[in-house]
Amino acid sequence: MTQAAAPGAARDPGGRGRTGEIHVRGLRKVYRQKGTGVQVVAIDRLDFTVRQGEVVAIVGRTGCGKSTFLHILIGLEWPSAGAVEIDGLTPYGDFAAFRGRIAAVFQQDRLLPWRTVLHNVELGLEILGVEPGRRREVAEAWLDRLGLGQFLGAFPGELSGGMRQRVALARAFAVNPEILVADEAFGHLDEVTSAQIRQDFLSLARAEGKTVFLVTHQIEEALAVGERVLVFGRPATVLADVRPDALAGGDRAAARERIQGMLNLGRAPGGSEGGLSG
Repeated sequence: MTQAAAPGAARDPGGRGRTGEIHVRGLRKVYRQKGTGVQVVAIDRLDFTVRQGEVVAIVGRTGCGKSTFLHILIGLEWPSAGAVEIDGLTPYGDFAAFRGRIAAVFQQDRLLPWRTVLHNVELGLEILGVEPGRRREVAEAWLDRLGLGQFLGAFPGELSGGMRQRVALARAFAVNPEILVADEAFGHLDEVTSAQIRQDFLSLARAEGKTVFLVTHQIEEALAVGERVLVFGRPATVLADVRPDALAGGDRAAARERIQGMLNLGRAPGGSEGGLSG
């Protein structure tokens, strides 16, 4: 049976030449509206590479294709053209090869209301075929790390929104993925709770060496959490690749203003400055 790695343990990479780099090449996604037949371009010419262990924030206006990109990344949709490749495989074309390698947390916690907190966190391990004793061990460890060790037998309806989102994080971490995706996962919570859970999520992800994609529509959040900030236009294309730590004098106010200008225009102004490129 498949064994889940203990919290903190590295996943066996398996095979030679595996780097964990994510290559997005010429990615395009077009939908056809039912009834009218009108084509809608959600993603147009996305090109970038993410190294293993990077924390990448994606920021863009509502409807710019951020979530569509994530659905392709986690294998739920196929692109119309181009590719997302990880070690020569695509998450949508080689779905089985990525079981347990990618985990996602969404705005809605998506917990099963008839399962206890413990059994919700065990779900991914159960799907992977991990034996019951090992499932419980790993799930309990992650719930403890996320401050929910006293709520193993509770049901989702008995928890606050912040606690439910922590359960969703524990479920994602429990399968020991290489890539963690957070799609607007904290914006629906109050400001204090959101900041606390986001910081815990990032601290654990960095400690475990995970590659992280965090999607947000808040520029300040993106600059605060991302080692890189990809600014998406509409339809999705990279307007800028911002590296906050490289900004001259750490001037995030200027970066925020420039990103806001790009989002308002829907394009990048000419030239580049400081830690901004593109």
